[in-house]
Amino acid sequence: MGQPAEHEAGERTAEGAARFELPPGQRLQKGWPVTHYGPVPKFRPERWEFRVFGATADGEKHCWNHEEFTALPYTTVEADLHCVTKFSMVGAEWGGIPARTVVDLAPPAPDVTHVMVWAEYGFSSNLRLADFTSERALFATHKDGELLTAEHGFPLRLIVPHLYAWKGPKWVRGVEYMTADRRGFWEERGYHNLGDPWQEQRYSYQEEPGDGPEL
Repeated sequence: MGQPAEHEAGERTAEGAARFELPPGQRLQKGWPVTHYGPVPKFRPERWEFRVFGATADGEKHCWNHEEFTALPYTTVEADLHCVTKFSMVGAEWGGIPARTVVDLAPPAPDVTHVMVWAEYGFSSNLRLADFTSERALFATHKDGELLTAEHGFPLRLIVPHLYAWKGPKWVRGVEYMTADRRGFWEERGYHNLGDPWQEQRYSYQEEPGDGPEL
């Protein structure tokens, strides 16, 4: 499996929207709508834990509390956010911990091909390992220099800029390493298993052979 393609949209300002390409079927969004399924979870720092489990290289579960996780090396990524509901928010600066940092600290076993990202209330989203470890995949704590709000995923959400936004869950609590693909919450409910906005992979009926496990 090769590395996923990264797509650069050119000039990153709303005023310059006409001068760069959006994925097919998308429209420019000013501001950041709140979109999620279910209630907003209450953050309890004393109970919060980030876990990496499943097929780890050492066979062990790796855990960080909130203070430990947010002390990991911080970086920023400028990236757009493309929602499957057809809006695109461009030019955001996301700050947080690279997904690759987590992989380096808690390596997967050699035969791992996919991850399941787990969030509050049992929400999940599956990703190919190559997508999860792409250069700009980030566990975001900040947007444009400010802490995320609870409605937008505080204390932690995954940003995978080259995929539709549902592939980056809000309120992330952990990562499961998998040696075979398994569909996540929305993927089991009719969304495309891969979710590339540049190929407009919105729904499972669009899947080609090999795009994902049978429904």
